[in-house]
Amino acid sequence: KILLILGFLSTLAAIALITVAVTQNQPLPKNIKYGIVLDAGSSHTNLYVYEWPAEKENDTGVVQQVEVCKVEGPGISGYSQSTEKAGPSLVQCLRQAEEVIPLEQHQETPVYLGATAGMRLLRLENKDAADKVLSSVEKTLRSAPFNFQGARIISGQEEGAYGWITINYLLGNFKQVLYHWQSGWKKFLHSLKSISETSGALDLGGASTQITFVPDEISSESPQNLLYFRLYGKDYRVYTHSFLCYGKDQALQQKLARDLQASISGNSSLFDPCFHQGYQRTISISDFFKNPCTSVEKKQFPFSQLNIEGEGNYEKCRRNIQNLFNKTDCPYSSCSFNGIYLPPLQGDFGAFSAFYFVMNFLNLTSEVPFTLDKVASAIQRFCARPWHEVKLQYHQIKEKYLSEYCFSGAYILSLLENGYEFTTENWQRIHFLGKIGSSDAGWTLGYMLNLTNMIPAEDPPAPPLSYGSYVGLMVLCSLVLVSVILLAWLLFHKPKCLQKGIV
Repeated sequence: KILLILGFLSTLAAIALITVAVTQNQPLPKNIKYGIVLDAGSSHTNLYVYEWPAEKENDTGVVQQVEVCKVEGPGISGYSQSTEKAGPSLVQCLRQAEEVIPLEQHQETPVYLGATAGMRLLRLENKDAADKVLSSVEKTLRSAPFNFQGARIISGQEEGAYGWITINYLLGNFKQVLYHWQSGWKKFLHSLKSISETSGALDLGGASTQITFVPDEISSESPQNLLYFRLYGKDYRVYTHSFLCYGKDQALQQKLARDLQASISGNSSLFDPCFHQGYQRTISISDFFKNPCTSVEKKQFPFSQLNIEGEGNYEKCRRNIQNLFNKTDCPYSSCSFNGIYLPPLQGDFGAFSAFYFVMNFLNLTSEVPFTLDKVASAIQRFCARPWHEVKLQYHQIKEKYLSEYCFSGAYILSLLENGYEFTTENWQRIHFLGKIGSSDAGWTLGYMLNLTNMIPAEDPPAPPLSYGSYVGLMVLCSLVLVSVILLAWLLFHKPKCLQKGIV
């Protein structure tokens, strides 16, 4: 009887020990949250899906991009003549987001839309049309199965600051904890980079451009250009400024308007050094001067259409572009252009969006940065090529985009060298970035990171038992099992006379 009891107790203790260990140590469920940000730019809209663990690191979500969808058609500001179509244009990408995000999390997933310089210009040109576009967009986003949080026009300052957050987050400069999901749970990878230095951010869109960095010393000269952030337990003071009308598309419009004003021929043809020789384009004068960026140059012309013919002269193109930057008036100790305060440039800079796309097309985005002279020479060679040759080699690229790479390359060089005063000595501190890891360089990730500050942190998934209870039960079960084994050993090693007596 005693042997049967001992066998039963030992089996029970072993089963309990194994059950507690398996239950307590089984993989915990992922507790991931999702967020959607739509970047409504001047030329197109992108939808980004981000994810982050519900528990946070220093009150800020550790966010990573998991999906991007380019919306077909123009940016939402392009629907000013048919505002009711702006919202429905987003439907296809919203459906793609529905497939990526688990169905049970749709209703809790926040969706935000931030419109940038294209809508800033439309608001200046026609506030009623801008309001109707946003209303159409809001109607569509509210009808999606997500948690609509707002559709608004963000300021140029916000765009620059959020781009700076994105760049430094992806480069690990905030010394945040990066989460990598493996075997159903997470492991931590700590960045080894020093927190003492951040990178500047250079953003170029179609209608605006931004420069943002942490200066060596905070000056009181232009407080409106300073922003304050708290991320991952540390405070940051950054300089930022956004130049409306100085995105690559609007800069071209400005240059053409100035060239047309300066033209002494007075006829409907304009020879442009920033287009390839042999290239021709016709634009409507009435549409051309509707834009707030060019309306100040408007005057009466005896023709309704302007015929542009390319010359392919890089040096002349650069001279024409430099007229866009007023470097004479500066009420501060130092300026970029147009009388805007700019502290001394500090540290490395990540240049993204159109900075990257244009320079990447021109094969100027290698890991080891080119010198300023080599960049200028490469753009000069490209501009000198005849249009028929360029069109034949890059036949897969839309003609509008292809025809403007010469201007865009020369403009980027002028903006960085003449506008911001990057020199031969510090030019190689500019790094042209498209993606960092799996995430696109741009303002939307920074926007999502900042917004997660306002999302309450949740406790991480916990095992069934607390650590103390788990250890206690394991010790108890082990003691029972050891006691049974010890008792059995004592019984089997007693003198036979005692064993007979016991039986």
